[in-house]
Amino acid sequence: MNRIILIIACSLFLCSFTKDQSRKYPTDYFRSPVDYAIYLSGTFGELRPNHFHAGIDIKGSVGKKLYSIADAYVSRIKVQEGGYGNVLYLDHPNGFTSVYAHMDEFAPEIAAYVKSVQQSRQTFEVELFPPKDQFLFKKGDPIGKMGISGRSFGPHLHFEIRDTKTEQPINPLFFGFKVKDTRAPRLHEIRVYQLSPEQEVLDAHSHNLIAKGNEYGVRGDTLMINAWRAGFGLKAYDHMNGVNNWNGIFELKMWVDDELAYQFDMETFAFNETRYLNAHLDYEEQVSNKSYFNRCFKMPGNQLSIYEYAPEQGIIALSSKRAKKITMVASDINGNERKLEFWAKRKEQMAEPPARTYNYKLPFDEENVIETASIRMHFPKGTFYENMYLNYHAAFEDSYNVYSAVHQVHDYKTPVHKFYDIAIRPTRIPENMKSKAFIAYCDQKNRVYNCGGQWTENGMIKTKVRDLGNFYVMVDNTPPTIRPSSFRKDMRGRSRMTFKINDNLLAARNVTNLHYNAWIDGQWVLMQFDAKNNLLIHEFEKDLPKGEHQLRLEVKDAVGNVKVYENTFLR
Repeated sequence: MNRIILIIACSLFLCSFTKDQSRKYPTDYFRSPVDYAIYLSGTFGELRPNHFHAGIDIKGSVGKKLYSIADAYVSRIKVQEGGYGNVLYLDHPNGFTSVYAHMDEFAPEIAAYVKSVQQSRQTFEVELFPPKDQFLFKKGDPIGKMGISGRSFGPHLHFEIRDTKTEQPINPLFFGFKVKDTRAPRLHEIRVYQLSPEQEVLDAHSHNLIAKGNEYGVRGDTLMINAWRAGFGLKAYDHMNGVNNWNGIFELKMWVDDELAYQFDMETFAFNETRYLNAHLDYEEQVSNKSYFNRCFKMPGNQLSIYEYAPEQGIIALSSKRAKKITMVASDINGNERKLEFWAKRKEQMAEPPARTYNYKLPFDEENVIETASIRMHFPKGTFYENMYLNYHAAFEDSYNVYSAVHQVHDYKTPVHKFYDIAIRPTRIPENMKSKAFIAYCDQKNRVYNCGGQWTENGMIKTKVRDLGNFYVMVDNTPPTIRPSSFRKDMRGRSRMTFKINDNLLAARNVTNLHYNAWIDGQWVLMQFDAKNNLLIHEFEKDLPKGEHQLRLEVKDAVGNVKVYENTFLR
């Protein structure tokens, strides 16, 4: 027995030592990436749609200089229509990589290199891995300028520090960057989850919190819960000096009767697990109400590594005889914290939970297949975070360009972790339209997405999707649109021309929608694409001769419909 106790004690010591060691990051090695005081509009690990935020967002303005935080070489350069936009990756001698995203400009020598590759490949989007000795920077050297490229809706620097070997992002605020923060997080709502013996959520309700001095509580102090077991979720935001942003918290702990029952923090995570965010937060609240709750219990299929302590998965057994004291503390990385305390008790007389209505029960830890004459769906193991009680039915549809029944696969409020295969059998589709056919998804706002699709040998259209909701086969014969935004006959004295391009359909995440190419006098020219504004931009070359020139612009959608714009202009 003494030997067992010794082994357990040693294991706990090693776990503690490993965690302490993991936080001994260099705090005097890096300088700031900007030359002014850092204010944040986004914190590391905060909850975003389908992912955790992998860095910090430093406020600023377009054109602000950005600097190498230490001696480095450029290991990777990426230009994207969306996402991170223009992004640089700098590898440092101490084993870390810094990432600068949404940049407006690269340093001149990098910009020239990128442009030469774009022109040789005749594409705007590129991902480059230059030799280690091609672009070298000393600590404090300018590397480019801040911008709003990619999916940035305001000027800022998205800044990351990663472990170079693993590419795992680490909270940059562990590295000594100074951010003034004396303000504690704010707590807003508590969400109560009634759980089955299998840890499945039966029902959930939210309760507003009441401020009690510097702490929070609930109305009446005690929550009466209609279940033998419960889990909780907390809506909390961090606030910092000098900014009005509602940022993500760093750490959340929960005690039950003064014993630690659950803890997570935002030190680091792996990119291949970031989508488990949809198991960490309340997905239905997020997609329905843009409301972000941190769950304080683990769903059965949640494989995130951020949890420091959850011996019972954070699930609390309730009694109708004695209330349990629940204490939650939300903290930021500077140690500012805010406490919530309340009691939880099981109702003496419990009502039956809402009845489930479903066609199929799909165990989350098994492979599942649903097949009828008109649809086949294959769900890999781990597609869902808990057992799925799936509602499915098909309805007749006679809308224009729809060539199948509408297959209602549950609803959009349930998260899907992995892509799954869906194949639909169309009806009465003409042979000459088959090349323009695809599987469409209609979301809760009635927006239609092209999910792609390939014809199978048995006459179905098959693709991969990662949502639940309404699917059907559709045909698209409508070409994209091109509208001159800044273009006219006389372009003398102008540095650029721009065009708005649009399609009648949206594209799913795994489908590339609009393809574009432009030629001046028969020579291919580079067009930059700002995806968030659907804006094509061409910066005129200095060596373009004076006189009249012929422009041809082609835009093609995902099924091959082409729109051509041709015109002449003067330089």
